[in-house]
Order: sequence, then C-alpha cells, then structure tokens
Amino acid sequence: MNAQSLIPDLKDRMEKAVDVLKRNLGGIRTGRANPGLVDSLRVDVYGSPTPIKQIATVGVPEPTQILIKPFDPSVIKDIEKAIVSSDLGFAPQSDGRVIRINIPALSTDVRKKMVARIKELAEETKVSLRNIRRDSNKVADQLEKDKLVSEDIKTDLKNGVQELLKKFEDQVADLAKQREKDVMED
Repeated sequence: MNAQSLIPDLKDRMEKAVDVLKRNLGGIRTGRANPGLVDSLRVDVYGSPTPIKQIATVGVPEPTQILIKPFDPSVIKDIEKAIVSSDLGFAPQSDGRVIRINIPALSTDVRKKMVARIKELAEETKVSLRNIRRDSNKVADQLEKDKLVSEDIKTDLKNGVQELLKKFEDQVADLAKQREKDVMED
C-alpha cells in the first residue's frame, strides 16, 4: 500500500462498517411495520435456505402490518414455518395467497431492550472503525520506516485518518440516536 491509496482505502472500509450498522439497525423493531424486520429471514425452499426477498415481495400496506406475497404460492407454508420458527415473535396469518403479519405494540421494557441493543450495535461499529484506524496508522508508520514517506507526511496521514474516524463516529452516533428515537416513539 502507498500513501496515496491509504485514505481512500480507509474511507471505503469505514463506509462498509457503517453500512453493516445501517442493515442491522433496519432489522430492529419500532412500533411501526417495516419490511426490514423480515429481511434477515431465510426460508427453506427448493432444498436450500433462501432469502425471503428472492421468493416473495414484502410490503407494508398499513403502519402495523407486513404483507408477504410469494411469487410461487406453493411456498407459502414454508414461509409461514420460517416466520414461526424465527426469533421474531410474529404470528403469520395466511389466506393461501398472501401472508399478513400484524405488528403488536411494543411494551416499555421491550423498547428499553431495543435501545440497549441499538447502543450495543453502535459501540461494536465504533470499535470496528477504531480497528480500521489502528491498521491505517500501522501502515503509515511502516511507510515512514521503509523511507517511502517523510515524518511530516506520516503525521499528515495520521491526522487525515483521525479526521475520517471522527466523521464516521459522528455518523454512527447520529444513526443510533435516530433509531433510538424511532423505537421510543409510540
């Protein structure tokens, strides 16, 4: 790795860490229905676990309901079974063509647990970002040791790494704060 590719590589890795957080936060329940609640669901069809998005459309016709319409109606029982056996705690209702999932209101205790989970996910992401910073700083140190950059350039690189870390940590905090707010709303 060279000095010119250090910062763009760092930024790319940090963006990926934040994208993982966004996906994880999307799967956390709020009081409203959200297709992201069933995104992680895998259904055993055609001999292999398949993501639900590949075998059905998932929509939200009402704020408290998720509607799943399989492309192939013969897999509706498999989808129901996957929902029931998941740890989502939903009771699917089927009419033979579509599956409706009514989203119950969240209790205060459940909301507090969700907020704790959000904080946990945010902290895991921040740790990941700091590990990326550490790796980048090691590369900058090695570049100086190998006499590929001067000490001033190494210092500039480390300052750029720190600025990026701060930017992404702020982004993580904002995402977590917004999701906490969504969870605590009625």
